[in-house]
Amino acid sequence: MAIYIEKPKCIGCKLCIPSCPYGAIDMVDGKAEFNDSCTSCGACAYACPTGAIVLEMAGKGEVDTSQYKGIWVVGEVTGEGKLAMVTAELIGEGRKLAAELDTDVSVVLIGHEIEDLAKRAAGYGADRVYLVEDPALKRYRTQPFTNVLTGLINEHKPEIVLIGATTMGRDLASRVAARIKAGLTADCTELTINPESKLLEQTRPAFGGNVMATILCEFTRPQMATVRPKVMAPMEFDESREAEIIRVPVSIDEKSIATKILEVIQDDSGSHVNLTEADIIVSGGRGLGDPKHFALIEELADAVGGAVGASRATVDAGWIPATHQVGQTGKTVHPKLYIACGISGAVQHLAGMSSSDCIVAINKDPEAPIFGVAHYGIVGDLFQVIPAMVAAIKERRGDSA
Repeated sequence: MAIYIEKPKCIGCKLCIPSCPYGAIDMVDGKAEFNDSCTSCGACAYACPTGAIVLEMAGKGEVDTSQYKGIWVVGEVTGEGKLAMVTAELIGEGRKLAAELDTDVSVVLIGHEIEDLAKRAAGYGADRVYLVEDPALKRYRTQPFTNVLTGLINEHKPEIVLIGATTMGRDLASRVAARIKAGLTADCTELTINPESKLLEQTRPAFGGNVMATILCEFTRPQMATVRPKVMAPMEFDESREAEIIRVPVSIDEKSIATKILEVIQDDSGSHVNLTEADIIVSGGRGLGDPKHFALIEELADAVGGAVGASRATVDAGWIPATHQVGQTGKTVHPKLYIACGISGAVQHLAGMSSSDCIVAINKDPEAPIFGVAHYGIVGDLFQVIPAMVAAIKERRGDSA
């Protein structure tokens, strides 16, 4: 990757200056000029109205892969200012991969006033933390996060970059991969190192979950993958563990960002749920017949200490908010226990939950596709089965009627 300025085309408009998060552009004799802080992130090239800034990308087979070392995990900060659990899971997986490559694990934390999270990352196994803080980075927005992460990757050249397959991760990973022309495998469920080539083998469901595809990125670097939450196991947190903290100075002009967050509205409807973090999920489908019957699902979920999920059909029908949707167009989940009630098992739904540790299906149709992935199947009327299950659970716990 190379970036340069065609001086005759530069009109001295200065629009490139606020676009650069690293302060790498100066004006010399009325023309833009790069200084030593340039990371080739490309933000200025997209901001230049005359095409004076040219970003040249390496072609296939032209990348010197020997320059790239180390495993990076891009951390995610929740709306409550906490380290997302998927970050801890990826650090744990990164440690396994690093042991096979004889390298280290670094975490990139981007946000504002998140220094305390660097110690959290260290406790979960990070050797190094790149800490990027700026008020404009308090909440995720594609443009500034892409510019910052692209610059860091270009400067430090990690061999592997792992990002959670969350709403933020899917958006950020694809944008960064496109910017640096790197290979990206989305929604991985398994990562291994090939013992001969030392390439990262990235395994993900394909064709609606009917096939598991293993993908290699041989010619580009870094090798990038987004990984589904709850698929990898985090290391046990060690409060005494320390990591090298590298503060990355950035200065982001709010005016250079195309989007602005006007207001954050909290969901106070009582329907807020984080399915990707749940160990137990009870989901309802069109077999419930009426939105009021989701009360049965809620009762069973409460009895087993789980979260309420739903099929796309029920969400599209307006029976339950989209935050509960499980499936290819909803949340991909990996709980220890998944109970599907009145869900036929469309391939899109199966793609979002078929990797659950234990699946229990309740459906009156013995030919329902859901039984094809279920570990335990109950053929029967859910309006009889669910109350019986709840009663049995309460009796076993010794609850009063």
